[in-house]
Amino acid sequence: MKVVMRTIRRGGLFYRVADSDWADPLDGSFSMRRGGRWNARGSFPVVYLNATVEVARAQVQRSFDGAPWTFGDLDPGPVLVSTEVAYDEYVDVVTDEGCMAAGLPATYPKDEHNKDVGHARCQPIGQRAWDHAYPGIACRSAAVFAPGGGEELAWFQRPDRDRLRATQIEDFNEWF
Repeated sequence: MKVVMRTIRRGGLFYRVADSDWADPLDGSFSMRRGGRWNARGSFPVVYLNATVEVARAQVQRSFDGAPWTFGDLDPGPVLVSTEVAYDEYVDVVTDEGCMAAGLPATYPKDEHNKDVGHARCQPIGQRAWDHAYPGIACRSAAVFAPGGGEELAWFQRPDRDRLRATQIEDFNEWF
């Protein structure tokens, strides 16, 4: 029996920030090995995408938070991979109602005390969505510098699903 979670329709053009030397930047196996916001280490493959270039930039800026390097130290810097995602009904962590239905506060990505909602709280939601055959999770961006209303998409890479394909790859200096 499928667990009913609130869904939201998403699809179209999305962006992935990737290292320039990745053989397949749209392969979710890396996140399966390391874990991410919506998938625990060793669980299932997820391709983490950004709805806009601005959100992708915010992801890069977040990676510099507290780091001993600057943008000038990036050589060659991450590329921006564009991909077309098929429209589907994704678990909704975009609207207040969707956040609460998933078991998160309406204030997500902050909790009730204005602290960041951590991966440990999100991963069981991702596992539940994976177990019940949802295609992924559409969520508010947790990147500090993301514009208001910025969204991300955790696209579940399933064996019975067509893989994402790059439609364009831009060098760091072109997109950032």
